Amino acid sequence: MNYDDFADLYDHQYELYRDDLHFYAGVAERAAGPVLEVGAGTGRVTAYLARRGVDVTGLEPSARMIARAQERAAGRQALKLVQGNMQTFQLEQKFSLIIAPFNALMHLYTPNEQLGALQNLHAHLEPGGQFAFDLYLPRFGKPNTVRHEGETLHAPDGGRTDIFLVQRHDKLRQHITTEYSVDTTHDGGRLTRQHYTLTQRYYTRYEVEWLLRFAGFESPRVTGSFQGGPLEKGSEVMVFQTRAL
Repeated sequence: MNYDDFADLYDHQYELYRDDLHFYAGVAERAAGPVLEVGAGTGRVTAYLARRGVDVTGLEPSARMIARAQERAAGRQALKLVQGNMQTFQLEQKFSLIIAPFNALMHLYTPNEQLGALQNLHAHLEPGGQFAFDLYLPRFGKPNTVRHEGETLHAPDGGRTDIFLVQRHDKLRQHITTEYSVDTTHDGGRLTRQHYTLTQRYYTRYEVEWLLRFAGFESPRVTGSFQGGPLEKGSEVMVFQTRAL
């Protein structure tokens, strides 16, 4: 997926998301070496780790997302961001830890893409290097129904933006496609609308475990929260931690 057009909306939606920051900061600080974040987006996690003194490089395929991250960090900190795809990027540096926060692996849509990306990440790890990532559990709202999930943005000029979405579920391919309609009511009542489409490929726990083993990683530790609780029926996220064999 090309996030260039989606960058500003993404930044507005997730700028304040903090659930995963302490987890990734903890594993990064314990790694005691250089860290690579794949799917760095607009720098939410990258900037947080850099502020804590972590030697972190962010990998992101979208040029607009990288530009947005640099705009946000301007005058406060220098971010190391590289444009590239997790399946094909090539860096001379090896890393003690690679992280893929906030469903980054859900942009790999086929087994070949998934295995190719994991093998490439493995090749960029130091011997015994760690890999940590999270994925949301495949539970979705009512499909083919327009929903407003409480996302309203207010502008200084008095305008407001409301975000509506429709989700379509392709069970055979394990794809969930979210179609966004972003409606902005301007001062004076004029209404404009923008459309965005996001497709993600969801996973089951044991599917991920087998993929990791095929790619050369050890059997992972799997938890159902960033605090380390067990993966249970009511969990919202699967958190994986593994090492390169």
